[in-house]
Amino acid sequence: MRLFSALIPIVILTTCAGVGQAQTPPDPAARIAEQKAAMKALAWMDGVWRGPAVATGAGGRKIELTQTERSGPLLDGVLHVVEGRGYNADGTTGFNAFGVISYDPAKGYSMRSYAMGQAGDFPMTLTPTGAVWTIPAGPATLRYTITAQNGVWHEVGERVVEGQPPTPFFEMTLKRIGDSAWPSAGAIEPS
Repeated sequence: MRLFSALIPIVILTTCAGVGQAQTPPDPAARIAEQKAAMKALAWMDGVWRGPAVATGAGGRKIELTQTERSGPLLDGVLHVVEGRGYNADGTTGFNAFGVISYDPAKGYSMRSYAMGQAGDFPMTLTPTGAVWTIPAGPATLRYTITAQNGVWHEVGERVVEGQPPTPFFEMTLKRIGDSAWPSAGAIEPS
């Protein structure tokens, strides 16, 4: 009888746990709709962009590039992807980066970025004229500020240390040169 009495709580807990696990997950439609609506604010980025960029390298050396960006929605508008490519004067690639921008209703916007052998998830805030995202870098923060107006994408990268004025290390001014079906074009058909 003692064994039976000891097993009753275990049976009850196991049964309750099984019922909880068997519940249907919530319908994702509302969350997806909220994500799509939020991502529409980035529609200005869609297309192909090109223009001059200047970065500050080691020892203050100026690096001049022709910067290109291609950008568009993916997963039916739930994500936004961006590829940046900077070309040296001889046409070789001097810089290449890839970003995936997403929206979490509980946390806001973020960018998953891949560049220069590094990757990370970084907070992003939309502004009335563009966006700002930040990357922690030891005692500093790298802050990228985009201003987008009249078909021009202007972006400035600054190193920010508390109590000091921001130090610019990157600037690009791109013009929108056209539409692009990237990245959604070329999907594999069912048959």
